[in-house]
Amino acid sequence: MTHALSDLCHSPMLVLAIFVLGIGGTFQYGFQISVLNSPSPYIKKFLNETWLMRYGAALEDWKLNLIWSFIISLYAVGGLIGALNAGHLAVKYGRKRCLLSNNFVAIAGGVMMGLSRRAQSFEMIMVGRFLYGINAGCWGHSLGESAPKRLRGLVSMTVSTFLSTGKLSGQLLGLNEILGSEDLWPVLLAFSVVPALIQLVSLPFFPETPRYLLIDKGDQVQCEKAIQRLWGKGDYRSEIHDMVLEHAAIKGEKSKSVLELILEKSLRWQLLTVIVTFTTLQLCGINAIYLYSFDVFRAAGIPTHQVRYMALGTGLCEIFTSLFCGLLIESTGRRVLLLRGYWCMALVLGLLTVTIFLQDTLDYLCFIIFLGFCFFSGVYVWFYFPETKGKTVLEITEDFQKMHSKTQTEAAETVENHKELQSVTSTKL
Repeated sequence: MTHALSDLCHSPMLVLAIFVLGIGGTFQYGFQISVLNSPSPYIKKFLNETWLMRYGAALEDWKLNLIWSFIISLYAVGGLIGALNAGHLAVKYGRKRCLLSNNFVAIAGGVMMGLSRRAQSFEMIMVGRFLYGINAGCWGHSLGESAPKRLRGLVSMTVSTFLSTGKLSGQLLGLNEILGSEDLWPVLLAFSVVPALIQLVSLPFFPETPRYLLIDKGDQVQCEKAIQRLWGKGDYRSEIHDMVLEHAAIKGEKSKSVLELILEKSLRWQLLTVIVTFTTLQLCGINAIYLYSFDVFRAAGIPTHQVRYMALGTGLCEIFTSLFCGLLIESTGRRVLLLRGYWCMALVLGLLTVTIFLQDTLDYLCFIIFLGFCFFSGVYVWFYFPETKGKTVLEITEDFQKMHSKTQTEAAETVENHKELQSVTSTKL
């Protein structure tokens, strides 16, 4: 734990890169998850007033809920479009150039949000949410590519830390005393312009990621220069050698589309593992905890005017957990942390369900669904997820292939044994 932190402190340029990539990356995503909770009554009031001004009649409840649902869901639609194009753009134009261009999308979304009330247009809020979604989807995971192998886990865990910090910032800035008031909610929605500008101004001072320069571009000289700038002076021949081997292994292969990736049999286990982990990330119940936190605190007897401040504890808890896991990941390993995390969440969700059930409130039995996702994802990790700590991409790929071939061999042996058993039974009969 201390060894990893010491190594990170000896690479100040890498520490700055973590901050710049995080503040313009998952911080934005986390902020957009929580920012609409506090000002929602004022935004809905603005929707009603705008509709009344245009058409001379107030919005019916079902229409108001429909428009509000569009505003919420357009973020996910934009994220999907951005994610489907992010890989191709990152390979074609480079990680750094894509991140720089992506900030203009966030700035455009912030401008639309900030001017929506002045223009008396709730459609601008919809467009802004859509652009924010594209910005979140196009964000590339450059942090792991910028870190040496011995720090890859710690550096990659800062993705979760900035995500949690973004959620907490959305809750904090959404307080009535700060930007969550009726007069300042457009400023709150446009706040994402600030981290976008920070990344836009500072990112040009950093090199392109070493892995992209060597593996995708085949430029070993520039890769070595980028490594020296990011990691500091030292002997990194082993790291470069691993990247050279990976470059040789994939030489001549073009970047795959989503459909080609799905149809590629050799990558099926890796793809399935990514789907399981990221699906569980969305369906582990953390978003529901955020949405239901006000109701849970009220049920616990917290006065209504203090609930908003108590909910900040949820965000703080998530930040501390991500920091703690970041310190443990290099010594414990990814597989063990995933297992403990999934099964601990399943246990907590089970206790939460039982507690609320005992209060005769059946609406919260939906937490059983999240419990199931966490438990069975833990089972999947136990049987089908190899440890990746300290391994190269080629070594991880080889581990997946071994597990896959082992599964196929065991299946073939089972079928063969079954046939033999049938043969013996038939002979005896």
